[in-house]
Amino acid sequence: MKKTRKLLKNQKGLTLIELLAVIVILAIVAAIAVPAIGNIISNSRDKAILADASNILAGAKLAVIDGACGEADASGVITCEAGVLEDVVEGIPQDELTGASVTKNADGVWTVTYENLVNINNSEKFSVDGFVAGTDNSITEENLNEAMNQ
Repeated sequence: MKKTRKLLKNQKGLTLIELLAVIVILAIVAAIAVPAIGNIISNSRDKAILADASNILAGAKLAVIDGACGEADASGVITCEAGVLEDVVEGIPQDELTGASVTKNADGVWTVTYENLVNINNSEKFSVDGFVAGTDNSITEENLNEAMNQ
């Protein structure tokens, strides 16, 4: 019993070397984690832009079904302009919808034109055949689905 009390009295806490070792380990973990978190945040922003384009496309499809976009022109093309999209798309500020449009050509190919598509940072990850992320402001439905699954 006396030996145990002596051992407890001799323990005074952490040494300076132990404290420095812990600080070095924390610094190494932080140096590894910070860039990884930055990439996750950047990819989330890029995916949000693609999701907005997908929402615009879904709204335009509803508008075409309701007849809000008007009739097809002589070549079979139907276009939904920003004014119509503002009424059918929710969750995207109206100032971001300015200049947005959706076109359905005679072959049934849907194309979204959305200015924020040029704000995608990770062009290597989200570019697909026919769409260069961060450069193009128009994307087909097929390419949009492919880019969102990256």
